[in-house]
Parts: sequence; C-alpha cells; structure tokens
Amino acid sequence: MRLSRSLAPVTVALALVFFLPYDAMPYARVHDGKPPAPDFFGASCRTTVHGSHVVAYCHNPYVDTDRVRLHIECARWWDIDTDSAPVDTGPAMTVRLTGRCWKEVRSVWISHQNEH
Repeated sequence: MRLSRSLAPVTVALALVFFLPYDAMPYARVHDGKPPAPDFFGASCRTTVHGSHVVAYCHNPYVDTDRVRLHIECARWWDIDTDSAPVDTGPAMTVRLTGRCWKEVRSVWISHQNEH
C-alpha cells in the first residue's frame, strides 16, 4: 500500500510523537500554585505633539532605573526621522524628552530598556 504525498509527512510526524521518550517532549511545568511575582518596571510616559514639535514626560515610580528614548517618525519622505539619546530615569524621577520634524509628525513612541 502506498501513502499519498500529502499524508506521508503527517504519518511521519505522528510516528515521531508516539515513539519519542517522554522527557524529550515539551510539557507544562507545575509550580507551587503561587502566581509569579509581577515585574514592576517601566516609566509611564505621555507625549504631546504641537505642529512639528514633540515633548514627552516620563515618570519612573519603580526602584529599577529605566533608560528611555524618544522616537519620532516624520510624515514627509524627505524629513529625517529622529531618535533621542537614551536618558536614565531613576526611581521617583521625571524626565523631559523633546524632538521635532521639519514639517508634520507621523508617529511618536518611547522605548524602554532595563538597566539590570
């Protein structure tokens, strides 16, 4: 009996699943039932755009330092997109980031980097 070409890969995959040892297969790990500790990290940021100027304020309420950067994508194809220098935002610290385009702003976002 000859298997069709579309059924052969499925048959081989099933055979491998059934004949692999249990330790070789990935399975869910069982823990002590406690939920994992939440990861308290990251400054909360708000951005405003006024014409071609962008201002962002980032406040870090957590213990770990957050390195934030402002990224600006300009609307015109000839206008240069900009990324600010990284700024370390320490615990209970607020920083101000600014940037601009020559004409209109298309989008703005903030990136975060953990210093751990």
